[in-house]
Amino acid sequence: MPSVGLGAVARCAPGPRLGLGPLGMWGRGMSATSAPVALERGESPARRAARRFLRHKLAVFGLVVVLAFVLVAILAPWVAPYDPTETSWTRIRKAPSWAHPLGTDENGRDVLSRLIWGARASLMAGVVSVLGAVVIGVPLGLLAGLVGGWVDAVLSRIADAMLSVPFLILAIALAAFLGPALENAMLAIAITASPVFVRLARGMALDARSTDWVEAARALGNPPWRTALVHVLPNIVPPLLVQSTLAIAEAIIAEASLSFLGLGQQPPSPSWGSMLNSAQRFLDPAPWLAIAPGIAIFVVVLAFNLMGDGLRDALDPRADRK
Repeated sequence: MPSVGLGAVARCAPGPRLGLGPLGMWGRGMSATSAPVALERGESPARRAARRFLRHKLAVFGLVVVLAFVLVAILAPWVAPYDPTETSWTRIRKAPSWAHPLGTDENGRDVLSRLIWGARASLMAGVVSVLGAVVIGVPLGLLAGLVGGWVDAVLSRIADAMLSVPFLILAIALAAFLGPALENAMLAIAITASPVFVRLARGMALDARSTDWVEAARALGNPPWRTALVHVLPNIVPPLLVQSTLAIAEAIIAEASLSFLGLGQQPPSPSWGSMLNSAQRFLDPAPWLAIAPGIAIFVVVLAFNLMGDGLRDALDPRADRK
């Protein structure tokens, strides 16, 4: 993800106290080349970002797909044609038909209904895990960047150590230690994903620490917590949005992997990963059991990645110079 130098923000800012627009000081901290373009158009930072995003057709497609899955997950009790946990010994592993468009599983449960209800678990796991990672990582990153010294050294080494281990391996280890449950899987994913946000917040805080407006805020007697929340945090909101969107896709894959291994959502409650786990024994006689959840994971992850790319381009203050 392209980084934004906060030195440019300081040089263009009129003073230590900047008015925060809808996108914080990101919108005010534009370069001398891009500022006249925005002023001529009379656009706010939010409208300018929205215009760039809507110009990105693949990003709009990703947003539409994500909203469609979220809507289906919210309306699952009314959209699902059957109870996702209802079993029937008379319709075990039935092929797709008008009554069951995606067929039935090894216990006679409707695959479409389980896919719709499974969207709730998978999407919730992705969003909640990333929110937890942001809550853990951003304060620690700001603390390391603004305080410095041994605090920065300790937190940075811990983050580097966690990043040296493959993401999924660390998540599996933490989930196995916490026990098999969807809540524990989300906690494991949140802890595993937090070092990325620690490094992001730390880098932006280090860049901001030497700027004129942060030094002026300190000279006015602002405590460190106020400097971090008021003068530094608004600048990292746009890159945080981009990183969070991309991290949700990774978290959905991680949750599906943990559920596939029996460490996530537990039967009979459905999730896409647990559906794949059940389907692995029937790939030859009933391939539809694996096709539906596999396609759902692929489409949602692709949509979040497309949306993240669009957000990155839309929130880039250098876009008007291109």
